[in-house]
Amino acid sequence: MSFFNFSTRCLGIDLGTTSTIVTMKDKGIIINEASVISIDKKTGNVIAIGNEAREMIGRTPDKIEAIRPVKSGVIANLKAAELMLKEIMNKINRKYGYARTKVIIGVPSGITEVEKRAVEEAIYAAGVREVYLIDEPLAAAIGANINIEEPTGSLIADIGSGTTDVAVISLGGIVVSNSIRVGGDDLDKNIVDYIRKYKNLEISEICAENIKIMIGTVVPGFVEDIDIKGRDLKTGLPKEITITSTQVLDAIEPSIQKIVSAIKFTLEKTPPEITADITERGILLTGGIANLKGMEELVTSKTGINAYITQEPLNTVVYGTQKALDNVNVLRKLQSKRRR
Repeated sequence: MSFFNFSTRCLGIDLGTTSTIVTMKDKGIIINEASVISIDKKTGNVIAIGNEAREMIGRTPDKIEAIRPVKSGVIANLKAAELMLKEIMNKINRKYGYARTKVIIGVPSGITEVEKRAVEEAIYAAGVREVYLIDEPLAAAIGANINIEEPTGSLIADIGSGTTDVAVISLGGIVVSNSIRVGGDDLDKNIVDYIRKYKNLEISEICAENIKIMIGTVVPGFVEDIDIKGRDLKTGLPKEITITSTQVLDAIEPSIQKIVSAIKFTLEKTPPEITADITERGILLTGGIANLKGMEELVTSKTGINAYITQEPLNTVVYGTQKALDNVNVLRKLQSKRRR
């Protein structure tokens, strides 16, 4: 008998700081939107969610507020998160019809019980009947086709927008983990601060994110530049300047060093027998920041262990939640399962 009956809809969700990705059993990814919602301050009505709402950041009139409900990998604004998830579920219901819904959602391994409950409450408020929480490194390992049930150790570094989650996985569970609230958003802030300090130019974090994506690098030797526009801090007028990849590296290096240190710290706490497995199998890098130029090279040079990036680092966690829906043993081991 199947673990899920035919009348039940099964969804996997990666509720990220930057984007929310939803996968449906037998359908693949069905939602990939920015984790942003815009709300009418007076009425509380939802104006837009996702990519449409993201375009409103910094451009809204006083009566409209664009909110990012998730910060540093956890829900920072519960009401906004509930509204955003409810709109996402409504969109799914309109397209695929109404059904009893079960959800498995990835969360950072280092979040508190209070933060876990906030995630659950936001999902329940969207009309979901049953929720499973899965640690993102575990979901990433499953999404990368690692057999987590084996008595062999694997090290996963999930470097997202709000957090860096590093974990050693063996025998279906996490042996050692280290989660720090440093990720892509911090790199964006580093770039904003650097350009303000050294170029006397005010830019938005969206502009900084584009700079990071276009010419960001974590190792020297990559030379490229990009023209950007902002507000001159001296004159208050619009101004255009050129930023180089070398300058971006200088800006983001402090945060990158924290990410590398988190990986090294996890290795130092790993039992010797598992360290031997990791040395042989390598370090798996996933999450959006894994795409930065030179990340594999940097982690390899700093740890002495070969690092490699998953095929689709932005989607590895949500693919893992999708596969976990088909793995009864994994779901039964998730102690944070809740029913309503």
